[in-house]
Amino acid sequence: MSKILVVDDEAIITMQLEERLSAMGYTVAGMASSGEDAIEKARRLAPDLVLMDIVMPGKLNGIEAAKTIAEEMEVPVVFVTSYADDAIIEKAKQVGPYGYIVKPFNELEIKAAIEVALFRKTSEQELRKAAAATPAKGALPKGSDGDGAEYIDLPEIKTVLLKDIFTDIVLFLYVDPTLKEPIFRFAIEAGLKKGGRNFFAYYRSVLQKYFLKEVQDGDLFMRRVKKGEVYLLPGVIETCTGSLPQEPSPGTLQVLLDFSETDEFADILTVKDLVLAKMAQGVPLSGIIAVNMADIDHHRIKQLSEGIAKIIISTGKETTLSFAHRSFPSEAVTVVPQATIDDVVKKSLEPVVLSLLEKPISGYDIVHEIHSRYNVLIPQARIYTYLYDLEQKGYLMMKASGKSKLYSPTKTGKKYIHNRLSEFKFVFRHIMGDSDTPLALPDKK
Repeated sequence: MSKILVVDDEAIITMQLEERLSAMGYTVAGMASSGEDAIEKARRLAPDLVLMDIVMPGKLNGIEAAKTIAEEMEVPVVFVTSYADDAIIEKAKQVGPYGYIVKPFNELEIKAAIEVALFRKTSEQELRKAAAATPAKGALPKGSDGDGAEYIDLPEIKTVLLKDIFTDIVLFLYVDPTLKEPIFRFAIEAGLKKGGRNFFAYYRSVLQKYFLKEVQDGDLFMRRVKKGEVYLLPGVIETCTGSLPQEPSPGTLQVLLDFSETDEFADILTVKDLVLAKMAQGVPLSGIIAVNMADIDHHRIKQLSEGIAKIIISTGKETTLSFAHRSFPSEAVTVVPQATIDDVVKKSLEPVVLSLLEKPISGYDIVHEIHSRYNVLIPQARIYTYLYDLEQKGYLMMKASGKSKLYSPTKTGKKYIHNRLSEFKFVFRHIMGDSDTPLALPDKK
């Protein structure tokens, strides 16, 4: 069980982290409220990882404390901070952190960051041992700069973009269950935007709290499938598809079927075959069949993939799966480096922000949502400056909710946002060389 040292000067944050870490199965080795205290406790408690705030009282801030801890004790540090501006991020990068989480955080982000950091640290240690045990004659160990210092070339982060998941059935094979929840959340949001019916079947998930209203309104049906209950799913799917209206547009059924437990593999195949059979019969059904492939062999993977043209495989923590937003047209499936995603999001921030203004949202939540969706950090000042400008032009109205300022579009703003996103879509298509789309902008009247 990994030991975590929590460093933050806000007592409520340390209490929240202690509670959540314990619930996730980690041991909280101790808590500190300053840089000096963090170094002292890291020396004394020998944690496996440190969750470190950046701005704290005292002579040493979190970045300086992290530098000492990393150099002296070689303990991985993950920053958990409210600050995401470029200057602080650049300073943080210089001490080689194993992660950077922007508050407010959730359980999935914390767990994913911890597991990736621990995995990376273990990999580094194993590579160093292997390099030390079998050095090549007359050659420097891999990762050596010639002065005895070693570095590790970790896998580059890649992002998989899906243009439209609800035109067919996609088979999503994953290994790490902790990274699937944000992907599933995006899939459900995309299905709800498309309209029709949405069905999410799962063994274990935390997504219920995000879609309480949609479930209450009947736009989303969620069902937990416990062990021994997979055989019930064909009946549920038959009922859902049997009552679909004849109209093609509102009469669609989008499914997200997650099989994180694969003991009932024969029943899982039955469900998959039924879904494909319904589609062959012309039933307007589409979506994702997700399976944890950690405990199945290549023969079963072949059985799962038969009849499905679109297959996404996530084999490690260094890969992100993202459902491309309507403002960024892409091929059906494209793999690009994370650096490209950073450039596109930062240089085309306007359509990204506009796309998030469909319901009341704070600037802080926009920063968090961009980081969650695209793994890109945007300074809060940039977001709030843009929101203030839209408010001054009458496109947004602001309402205080507790300590937060929530922004939502006015009637004029909704039309403005629609037109601006349409303009971006036309321009992007033209740049990408879509000959079927003339470079013409929509009427703003």
